[in-house]
Amino acid sequence: MSVPTVLEKILARKVEEVAERSARVSLAELERLAASADAPRGFAKALIEQAARKQPAVIAEIKKASPSKGVIREHFVPADIAVSYQKGGATCLSVLTDIDYFQGADVYLQQARAACALPVIRKDFMIDPYQIVEARALGADCVLLIVSALDDVKMAELAATAKGVGLDVLVEVHDGDELDRALSVLDTPLVGVNNRNLHTFEVSLETTLDLLPRIPRDRLAITESGILTRADVELMEVNEVYSFLVGEAFMRADNPGYELQRLFFPERVPQNQVPGLD
Repeated sequence: MSVPTVLEKILARKVEEVAERSARVSLAELERLAASADAPRGFAKALIEQAARKQPAVIAEIKKASPSKGVIREHFVPADIAVSYQKGGATCLSVLTDIDYFQGADVYLQQARAACALPVIRKDFMIDPYQIVEARALGADCVLLIVSALDDVKMAELAATAKGVGLDVLVEVHDGDELDRALSVLDTPLVGVNNRNLHTFEVSLETTLDLLPRIPRDRLAITESGILTRADVELMEVNEVYSFLVGEAFMRADNPGYELQRLFFPERVPQNQVPGLD
C-alpha cells in the first residue's frame, strides 16, 4: 500500500472535519448567517482592475504555519498583519483557516477582514458545499477550489454553491491536465497556478510560465507560491503576469506590509522607513 501524500492526508481529515462541524451547526443555520453577513467586497473585480493597469495585483497571505515549513511566524496577530498589508499596497488578502496542518482558524479570517477594507479569500481545502456557505457566513469574499482535490462534478457543485451565496471563486491548478479541467468545468475569471506541487511540496516558477500560454486572455492568471525576490516578480511581469499570491516571503518579515512594498512597489518605499511592524 502506498504512503498517502500530504494532500491526501489533509483531504481525509477534511472529510472528518466537515462531519464534525455540520453536527455542531446545521447547514440551515449557516445559510441564515451567510444571508446576514456583510456584503462581498468584490475579490475578482479588485484583482482584474489592478492587473489591467499592469500594476501588481497582490493577494497577501496571512499564514502562521505550513506542513512543509512548520511555524513560519511566531508573532501572529491577523488584524495587525491585515492593516500592514493594506498600507503596503495589497489588493486582496488570503487567510488560512485550516487548523490541523496550517495552524489556521476561522476567527483569523474574521479578525483580518474587520481590520481592513480589502476583499478576503478563505484559503482552505474545500470539498463540501457546507464549507462554501460557511465561508460566506464568516465574511469571506472568495473561496479557493483546488482542482487536484476535486472531481469535475464536485468542482462544479462547489462553484455553483459559491455563486449562489455571492462568493467569487479562485480555481487552483498545477499542471496542464488540471488547467484543462478547470477551464472546461468553471467559468471563473480567476485561474491560480500553484508553483508548489501539493503532493511533493516542491516549488518551481516554471510551472506558471509553462501553463501561461494555455490560459485564455479573458481569464486572469495568478501565480502562487515561490515568489521570494524582486527578480521573481520581474520575471513574471516581463511575461505579463501581474497577479500574485504571496505568503511566506511576507510572513517571515518583521513588517509584512513593508516587505510587500519592497518586493512589489520599491519606488514607494521611503528611504528612511524602518521595517518594523506598525
